[in-house]
Amino acid sequence: MTPSPDAARHRRGLAITGLGGLALSFDIPLIRSANGEVWSILAVRSVSTFLVALAAWFVLNRVLGRRVALIPGKAGLIAGLFYGINSFTFLLAVFNTSTANVVFVLAFTSMFAAILSWVFLRERPSNATLLTMAIMVFGVGVIVQDGLESGHLFGDAMAACSAFLLASAITISRKNGRDMALVPLTTAIFPAIAAFALLPSSGISIAEPGYILFNGLIMIPLAFFCLATGPRYLSAPEVGMFYLLETILAPIWVWIVFSETPTTQTLVGGAILILALIGHSFWQMRHKTMKAQTPCPELG
Repeated sequence: MTPSPDAARHRRGLAITGLGGLALSFDIPLIRSANGEVWSILAVRSVSTFLVALAAWFVLNRVLGRRVALIPGKAGLIAGLFYGINSFTFLLAVFNTSTANVVFVLAFTSMFAAILSWVFLRERPSNATLLTMAIMVFGVGVIVQDGLESGHLFGDAMAACSAFLLASAITISRKNGRDMALVPLTTAIFPAIAAFALLPSSGISIAEPGYILFNGLIMIPLAFFCLATGPRYLSAPEVGMFYLLETILAPIWVWIVFSETPTTQTLVGGAILILALIGHSFWQMRHKTMKAQTPCPELG
């Protein structure tokens, strides 16, 4: 049976956004592996990402003949500012609280996206989406059973800001409907300029720069290109849920690289998140397929 155009479009969105979430899950391990000072990391990471944006724009426009704007209009600039500020808050969170705290708070991106879409786009989340988000919050709660660690209020607040900023950018992209794939990459120049201004007098200090260059040149552009494209195919809460892949996978990568063994709670919580995400995705595809196949009542 040939899938309906709506179902095929949704499936394409799931694949693109899933790839973006997977790439994003390597961000924190690569930042930690670079072993550098916070503003040095932000400067190199952001400049690398901006250079990739320019290269991608040149290839798309001059080589492939596609007319893609670096920043498509006012909405693109506003979304880009949210992405740019998010780079600040995310790095500050990574350097001022534990990895578990960061990914726990970032899990609320999907909830923020659902609320913003409900308020500004009049897109009421389906009961299935609300149920899935509740299950995911429970899964994250299992991962960090003891709650947020005390003494990291600033880092936790920065992580919460990142979740809200990402949800805001996703919602703007969803409302505008234009191609925002290059926006988070292009506007990385803003945090880069600020980071260079905040560098210590000794200059850039990164023990293993290769890790952060790989992150900025490949993983971050791939992640945000896919995640910024997602709202063209999926609702904002659905895109926000794929940011949870970082919550699931980042502790696993940290376990592999830094030998920090995940607890039983982390493994159980990750399984809950994965099953909830997969279940919701299959439900959405099935629902859209059945809706497309339902015959319209004849008039007259």
